[in-house]
Amino acid sequence: MKYPIFILILFLIQPAGAALAQNTEYSVVPVLLYHRLGLSVTDAMTVRTAVFAAQLAYLKSHDYTVIPLRHLTDYLAGKTTQLPARAVVICADDGHESVYTALFPLIRRYHVPVTLFIYPSAISNASYALTWQQLHEMQDSGLVDIQSHSYWHPNFKKEKVRLGKDAYEKFVRVQLVQSKSVLEKQFGKPVDMLAWPFGIYDDELIRAASAAGYVAAFTIERRAVSHTDNVMALPRFLMTDQVQFEKLLAASPSKASP
Repeated sequence: MKYPIFILILFLIQPAGAALAQNTEYSVVPVLLYHRLGLSVTDAMTVRTAVFAAQLAYLKSHDYTVIPLRHLTDYLAGKTTQLPARAVVICADDGHESVYTALFPLIRRYHVPVTLFIYPSAISNASYALTWQQLHEMQDSGLVDIQSHSYWHPNFKKEKVRLGKDAYEKFVRVQLVQSKSVLEKQFGKPVDMLAWPFGIYDDELIRAASAAGYVAAFTIERRAVSHTDNVMALPRFLMTDQVQFEKLLAASPSKASP
């Protein structure tokens, strides 16, 4: 079949990402969000360590592939062309000590990558929190990527009411920029992903995050990520001890991307 010469020229000169942008028929990817592990359930955000271990075993035995969060965001941005079949992402917010004492040994055993979203004000300060030394050890394993969860995990809705317009805008900038700066200085690598504290976001916050240098941000909306999602408001499944794990995965069918 012959094509008019101008169509062939347009095909040859289109941007590298254009063809990828048209090739978006890939299955959804569940991003699983944990906070802390424990021997027993002490609050709504605690998942028993034995339950998490069983979930990792299930993923392995059922041929799921746990991919770094970066692989997913790169795919959404058109920087990579494929995701593996049955892809799943694991991350943990806040930086509780149990991430080091309970979660880290298990991800080393199963050799799966995890992204930690950290608010630096707590690190080596709060009694419940990780230390900088523990974070460095986890990053050095090659399995852990450390990203931002703001500087001290504020409730932006409450702060917007409490502060005037100019003060609130400055407050948001400090929360987003200072966290990024501290983490980049500590770990010597780009920090360009953000987990919204309490899952709160709006257009104004998204603009501020983009201006601060973040290229992706994450909520706690309970659904899997698809190519139609706003990259600055990507959903995650908030994991609790009562989550029906197999049912959650079955609701997010996955196949290799084209």
